[in-house]
Amino acid sequence: MLDMALNSITLFFQGRLFKNIGSVIRMAIIGIIITAAIIVAMHFAGLPLWVSAIIGGAIGGAAQPFLFKDLKYA
Repeated sequence: MLDMALNSITLFFQGRLFKNIGSVIRMAIIGIIITAAIIVAMHFAGLPLWVSAIIGGAIGGAAQPFLFKDLKYA
């Protein structure tokens, strides 16, 4: 298991893990923006920051499978 993780890390930093790294980066940025927007909106709505972070993180994490559904590995 550790060997597989190290191999994936090596391929990622060599730029050979994904077929289209631009698409991966774009989807990751979209997920970060969605999560940050939810956290900020909930905090301005009056929730404590720690509650906003938990809810925003859960929603952002739930969005990841949808964002990365078409991800292709090299």
